[in-house]
Amino acid sequence: MKFGRLTASDRASAGIYEDKSGPEIEAAMGEVFADAAIEWERALVPDDQSAIQDALRSMADERGCSLIVTTGGTGPASRDITPEATRAVIEKELPGFGEIQRVRTFDVAPTSILSRATAGVRGRCLIVNLPGRPAAVRECIAVLGPALRKAIEIIAG
Repeated sequence: MKFGRLTASDRASAGIYEDKSGPEIEAAMGEVFADAAIEWERALVPDDQSAIQDALRSMADERGCSLIVTTGGTGPASRDITPEATRAVIEKELPGFGEIQRVRTFDVAPTSILSRATAGVRGRCLIVNLPGRPAAVRECIAVLGPALRKAIEIIAG
């Protein structure tokens, strides 16, 4: 299976700090898909809508990813535009992925209600937005695991 992970962060892409959420995606997804060999495509881009859209298109259309998991840029800050970039490239939105993340993590992190994460389908690729904190990435992937497996299967036909 070929999966993509995209980190949207001005500071991490500028080398101001290390991207820890992207590697956390790989670790947590490795647990959900422990029975599969996963090949990873990676992107680290600034919080720039065009850069995010270009990376998502490349991973889905050119690099053949069946799943792309993004981290970062889902909050209410002015530079948080990952959901908008995702909506611009998908053909079908699957808002339930973001909804369940917010509901299931609210008791642990009441600020999860500020997340605008979404998901959708581009061709034969599922794109899912996650928050930017490594701990939140792990929590959300644990919640989404069964739905990720099923969605990838359905989208693949």
